[in-house]
Amino acid sequence: MTVAYEHGVNLFDTAEVYAAGKAERTLGNILKSKGWRRSSYIITTKIFWGGQAETEKGLSRKHIIEGLWGSLERLQLGYVDIVFANRSDPNSPMEEIVRAMTFVINQGLALYWGTSRWGAAEIMEAYSVARQFNLIPPACEQAEYHLFQRDKMETQLPELYHKIGVGSVTRSPLACGVITSKNEGRIPETCRGTIKSYQWLKDKVQSEDGKKQQVKVMDLLPIAHQLGCTVAQLSIAWCLRSEAVSSVLLEVSNTEQLMENLGALQVLAQLTPQKVLEIDWLLGNKPHTKK
Repeated sequence: MTVAYEHGVNLFDTAEVYAAGKAERTLGNILKSKGWRRSSYIITTKIFWGGQAETEKGLSRKHIIEGLWGSLERLQLGYVDIVFANRSDPNSPMEEIVRAMTFVINQGLALYWGTSRWGAAEIMEAYSVARQFNLIPPACEQAEYHLFQRDKMETQLPELYHKIGVGSVTRSPLACGVITSKNEGRIPETCRGTIKSYQWLKDKVQSEDGKKQQVKVMDLLPIAHQLGCTVAQLSIAWCLRSEAVSSVLLEVSNTEQLMENLGALQVLAQLTPQKVLEIDWLLGNKPHTKK
């Protein structure tokens, strides 16, 4: 984490559900030991799955407020910069969700609120409710975005970005570690698919679609070589190219991976419109967008 911070990474994302709260506690201990200026970094967390009891789940006013209290206690912070609603909740009225998020912001427990894995219609509803009742609308959506997951980011969210200013914090730029030039069709040891609880990911990689994606990854090698980078760096730079992407969340397990991923910043300048078209042609999955 120190290496990341010293190389300009200033946003650290977590959630109450990660390792049943241990991830937040670990992050909090690190931040306390470093003594960095609070204004020099951004902390985000996500609320939805907080515990086993029914009152410790979802986006009710009760759980949004109590869940954020718990996150702040584990993080040892007075506030988070962004609190995300970690999926939509059909059991909680939208007005209740927006009012609760407005409350935690007005109380100084968060500076902004956002959504994660929400549909465009749900985000627009939250925005409309906020405007109707003079509340605070969501500022951003945390969405999965990579070479093989494009539809939502390229056809749905751009309209919200231009109409109401909702930005995007994207995750899984390497498809949970699957996109890498080192695979050669196999699941790398650092991929989540090798973890027992991520059997679903292993099955996905070994499916017919997964095998086709591995072929596409290998097809990108010549372009990566032309640009003097790895396929991973090319993939991250490709995500960063979008005007609607405010931040790309990296998923690394060691310093070597971190430094390789940060090299994508140098690749971004070389990613010309012609190169993007070449990548689109190789992938063959560019979504059709309305003019």
